[in-house]
Amino acid sequence: MFEQFVKNVSGEQMYLIFSLWLFLVFFVVVSVLLYITKKQHTDRMSGLPLEDGTSDSTQSLLL
Repeated sequence: MFEQFVKNVSGEQMYLIFSLWLFLVFFVVVSVLLYITKKQHTDRMSGLPLEDGTSDSTQSLLL
């Protein structure tokens, strides 16, 4: 069944198939990376936009 589909594909449709495969590969790679990333790293990265460079981040809230 897949062979018949590939035989009937013209040059313009190859871009669509390539785009689909590129998206699928990217999605799988990102999913694997998210799965193997340690929770410590994720927690640290999620707090980065809120940090201002000081060791005690609650001091900046009191000012």
